[in-house]
Amino acid sequence: MLEFLKKMSEWALEKEEEIAKKCLLKPEDVEKQIQKTQEKKQELEKKCKENLEELEKLLQRLEKIKEYANSCQVEQKKD
Repeated sequence: MLEFLKKMSEWALEKEEEIAKKCLLKPEDVEKQIQKTQEKKQELEKKCKENLEELEKLLQRLEKIKEYANSCQVEQKKD
C-alpha cells in the first residue's frame, strides 16, 4: 500500500511540475502544499520522537531486569 501511495505522489508531482513549467500553476497553490507538507513532517517527527523515547524507556527497564536475572544466576552458581 505504501509503495502505491509513493507512486501516486510521484505521478502527481510530475504532473504539477509539467503544469508549472507551462506557467499554469499558481505559486500560492504550491505554497499551500508546502505548508501542509511541512506541518505533516512536524507531526511525524513529534510522533517518532515520542515513540523513540518510549522505546528507550522499555530498553532501560529490560536492561535492569537483565541485571536482576544475571545477579540471580551468580547467586545460584555460588550455592
